[in-house]
Formats: sequence, structure tokens, C-alpha cells
Amino acid sequence: MMYPTLEQEAAARSLTILGGFHPSAEDNAPQGCKTLLMLGPDEPVFWDAFTQSAEWQDGQPDPMDRWSTRVVGDWADDLGATPLYPFGGAPFLPFFSWALRTGRLHASPINFLVHDRAGLFVSFRGALALAEHIDLPKAGPAPCDSCAEQPCRTACLSGALTPEGYDVPTCRSFLDTAEGAMNLTSGCAVRRSCPVSQDFGRLPAQSAYHMQQFKGA
Repeated sequence: MMYPTLEQEAAARSLTILGGFHPSAEDNAPQGCKTLLMLGPDEPVFWDAFTQSAEWQDGQPDPMDRWSTRVVGDWADDLGATPLYPFGGAPFLPFFSWALRTGRLHASPINFLVHDRAGLFVSFRGALALAEHIDLPKAGPAPCDSCAEQPCRTACLSGALTPEGYDVPTCRSFLDTAEGAMNLTSGCAVRRSCPVSQDFGRLPAQSAYHMQQFKGA
């Protein structure tokens, strides 16, 4: 099994491989896992594919998580792999530490994960634990290392998200104000400020959906 083939199979499912690594005993990966691949939305085609799905159209709760469970789960069955998800309740799997192990995701100045291609818009739909050792592309440098201005440090309109920490209640309350309306329709100002995010192709409708989910959580 070759990595380029897996990339093509991910794209056929409106997903992308955000990175991968070869787990050690300390990574808490499933037993027998020799390669762990982390999966996210393939932007910008993901949103159209998702909103045409049965999960979106049936009006039931958690459509994106249910879509992810079906799509990633079916692919895992095809590959003989184990599907893994960042949702579903405690105990949660260590997606943050797995992300750092890929070398393609890094802790940003505001301590959110930043991806070499998705920037601060990175999100996970699942992961695949493979029994085969897959040769992986070499990871590049952290995008923040060459970002001189680092606008994410000061972009939060409410002051809730800074390098010093994240005040979630203040963030949610701000979304109810007139000033917070832009975040509700276009997505988090901090995530949008990242230069890498701006070139990623995330559709505003998808960002608005996530913000509404966050506001109502």
C-alpha cells in the first residue's frame, strides 16, 4: 500500500490526510498499529459533499460526526484498518498529541493546532490505524516559524483567546453581541487571521456551521 494511493482514496471520500506517523508504545495507539493517519475535510469540496449526504438531510443530531463515522468507518473496513475518532465522549483519544507526532501539525502561539496547509482551520474527522508500515512524506517546517507578524496573537475581537489562555465563556458570550456577528457568519477571527488559513479554501458556510455548533454547545 502506497501513500499516494491512500491520498487518492481519501480525496474520493472528500477527505485529506493531514499527516501520519509510526507509533511507539508511548503513543497509546491501537495494538498492532504500525502507521496512524490523521484525516480532515478536503477543502473546499468537503462542504458540498457533506451537505448532500443523508446525515445532513435527515434532520437528526450530530450530522457531521455521523457522516465521519460512516465514511471513515467504511474506508477502514476496506483497508482492514481500525477507525478512530476525536468525538464520542470520554475517554477521548489523544488526537492533540498524535497531531504533533506527525510533524505537519504544531502548537501555534495561541496553543491551537496549526497545520502546514490548513493553518488554524485544521480539523479532524477521524484517523486510521493501519497494521502496515507506510512510507510517509517528509514533514516541513512549522508555518509559525516564518510568520513574522503572528496576527493570531492579537486577532481575537473579544480578547478571549490570547497566548495567555482561552476564556471559553467570554468567547461564547461575545457571539451574542453585534460585534460578534461576523464571527458567527465567517468563523473565528483568530483562525481567519492565520496567513496559511487564508489560502486554504474553507468555505464561510462551513465556518458558520461550526461556530453555531460551538455557540450552542
